[in-house]
Amino acid sequence: MASVLKTFSTYFRNFLLICFGSLLLTNCATDTKNTKDNLVFRYNEHKNIGSLDPAFSKDIADIWATNQLFNGLVQMNDSMQVEPEIAKSWTISEDGLTYTFTLRNDVYFHKHSIFGSDSTRTVTARDFSYSLNRLLDPQIGSPGRWVLNKVEGFKAINDSVLKIQLKQPFPAFLGLLTMKYCSVVPKEIVEHYGPEFRSHPIGTGPFYFKRWEENVKLVFRKNTSYFETDAKGQRLPYLEAVAITFLPDKQSEFLQFAQGNIDFVSGLDASYKDEILTASGSLRARYTTKVNMIRAPYLNTEYLSFYMDSELTEIQSAWLRKSVNYGFDRKKMMTYLRNGIGIPAHGGFIPKGLAGYNATIGFDYNPEKAKAYLEKFKTETGIQHPEITITTTSNYLSFCEYIQREIQKTGLMVHINVVPPSALKDAKANGKLDVFRASWVADYPDAENYLSLFYSKNFAPNGPNYSHFKNELFDTLYEQSFTETNTTKREKLYTKMDSLVMEHAPVVPLFYDEVVRFTRKNVYGLGINPTNLLELKRVQKHD
Repeated sequence: MASVLKTFSTYFRNFLLICFGSLLLTNCATDTKNTKDNLVFRYNEHKNIGSLDPAFSKDIADIWATNQLFNGLVQMNDSMQVEPEIAKSWTISEDGLTYTFTLRNDVYFHKHSIFGSDSTRTVTARDFSYSLNRLLDPQIGSPGRWVLNKVEGFKAINDSVLKIQLKQPFPAFLGLLTMKYCSVVPKEIVEHYGPEFRSHPIGTGPFYFKRWEENVKLVFRKNTSYFETDAKGQRLPYLEAVAITFLPDKQSEFLQFAQGNIDFVSGLDASYKDEILTASGSLRARYTTKVNMIRAPYLNTEYLSFYMDSELTEIQSAWLRKSVNYGFDRKKMMTYLRNGIGIPAHGGFIPKGLAGYNATIGFDYNPEKAKAYLEKFKTETGIQHPEITITTTSNYLSFCEYIQREIQKTGLMVHINVVPPSALKDAKANGKLDVFRASWVADYPDAENYLSLFYSKNFAPNGPNYSHFKNELFDTLYEQSFTETNTTKREKLYTKMDSLVMEHAPVVPLFYDEVVRFTRKNVYGLGINPTNLLELKRVQKHD
């Protein structure tokens, strides 16, 4: 009886959420009553957006929203190439320390009464100097302050020229500037609203802020003065509005999508993955006429990490670490646990989609090698019954159980310890876990971001080197990469460093994630990129 009541309660809750979602979407339509349905793009967020101030664009939900409202000096295209945005061109000094940007003169802030009655003003280099210095202001407390750690200072030479001086060469700097943290904001508006700028954003983006009822709905409208155009010279964006709802339940979100009430869903959740996809990762037949699926490499490496300073003999042995790497079938794991979504990590730590990735430097499935390496460990150490404990969170328990079953076939006893995410985060930072599951999502699209996890001066808790891997040759190559201005040579250095890491095997790469998006058939121009950035300025909807 309790089971029946629980099932009924679940269905009733979902029914209410669906009805509530429909009501919200109806209300959003009221906000855009002068538009047609095919000119409004609708999507859902599972939790409230924290802030519409780009200085606080840390979570993906915030980044997606602020990306519609704000622009920076440069932007990243879907191929991970840096392109002009408000800066129409730039130069970099030979020593890699001075970046000089020349700005467009046709970029305007969204209209606001502070600029004059229903007026606006042009963006200048001084606006960027203010915005970047604001990012550094400790009183603001921006989580993006680290982006400018290597910056010495900014200077607006005139309205159109901005000069940025670095403390040391950093080839990935342009990539950092594409982050939403580095968007331009108007000083007079920010000072007028103070902390309330989070809910009264004024930017330069393809859409402007219209209405926000937190945890209920958020509406943006078309910026008719937006500066970018398409290949035919037509001014972007094509859409008239963007409407965001906040249904917390992913299954309810998917039902809304299936009914055509929202235009796309991102990612693959356990609550609906088997409903929409086959085991091999293809759309099921009943959805092929209504839904498009697009997928691409995502800059996220999922992995197991060994703590190299562990007192356990098992962890200190490269033979055992390599045995684990060879001991399970990554392709089979992805098929059964992720419906084929994700790329088995047979390369190094650098994920597919980034320059420096090499598919041949990692580990494939070879149970015989796994057993042979384990025998070498036993012979050298005299330990005949080796064992390790993998610490993980409940979300990844199925992966760890799969690895446990496969690895134990080689003769290595594997235990699993499940802890809350906060406990795992604290323990791995403080060297309290011998083996743990982790993931690394790129902060910026450059392989240096991944390799920083193995630089000895970045030992956790003061840096991201959670494995406490230390190798003098790696450190030398890592430091050399900062001064290498030739892109091809720098990429070769990245691959060499990644290969060196795999040689010592302080980590077990599991898979490189993929971005998966499902859209209705009437949505066109919604691209996909390895950073999972939502770009709506080129999206169109047709009946």
